Amino acid sequence: MGMGRDFYEKYPAAKRVFDEADQLLGRELTKIIFEGPEEKLLQTENCQVALFVTSMAILAVVQELYPDLVPAVCAGLSLGEYSAVCASGRMSFADCLSVVRVRGQGMQEACEATKGAMAAVVGLSAEEIDNVVEGLAMKDDIWVANYNCPGQTVVSGTPKGVEAAIEAAKVAGARRALPLKVHGAFHSGLMQSATDKLQAKVNATQIRESAIALVMNVAGDFVKDEETIRQNLIDQVTSSVRWQQGIEAMQDEVDLYVEIGCGTTLSGMNRKMKVEAPSISITQVEDLEKLKESLE
Repeated sequence: MGMGRDFYEKYPAAKRVFDEADQLLGRELTKIIFEGPEEKLLQTENCQVALFVTSMAILAVVQELYPDLVPAVCAGLSLGEYSAVCASGRMSFADCLSVVRVRGQGMQEACEATKGAMAAVVGLSAEEIDNVVEGLAMKDDIWVANYNCPGQTVVSGTPKGVEAAIEAAKVAGARRALPLKVHGAFHSGLMQSATDKLQAKVNATQIRESAIALVMNVAGDFVKDEETIRQNLIDQVTSSVRWQQGIEAMQDEVDLYVEIGCGTTLSGMNRKMKVEAPSISITQVEDLEKLKESLE
């Protein structure tokens, strides 16, 4: 709880984003973000909207302080992909908020309808985890959810599928394979009902052209045309997030990675990938000093 509150209290640009979100949603999301209760904030339908709004509020501050700082490439992991689409100018804040709201509601309903699980696997390559999942021959129970960085992947599926994958990964030589505390099997076939709800919303939402490049999760690569962007947003809910591949695709275009939002996970992954360009994370007001120093 409390994420983004320091930006809200210090910068009018951030306050405007939070206030606009409350108005568009017709409820006091900001109060839930800042004050809880935590169990309500952690509900998928609230958590996804809260994370999106907070990241866009922080971005608004960065854009106001550094108007000449224009990204060459935007990308985001899972839900963060919507912040990337919005930050690149392809979708308005109001439209993107509306889409994220439908995504969160659909995924929460899918979680409630079908019990799911996820596990992090450390120490196996992407090829090795693919072999583990394929070797189980449980195509309706287990999927690779995330290719995060070398030696770090996430599997998703039914409880029995994830349990089988954990054991098989250990046999295959994984250093660790641990269940994650999640509400459902994200980025797996168990989210199909959420995809069905999201598809109509995404297809009805305007996507504009932009000079800023976009790297997307499903492709793990640059995506340019409008229809492919739409399809990637829709497919992402049930497909693998190819984050490592996406970072590898953009490396030659980036001289500074700026992670905006709640946490430092992506910057940590860049270090594990031995990305040459520096990475900084902006999660609280004090972090703006790191950005200032990087731009001097």
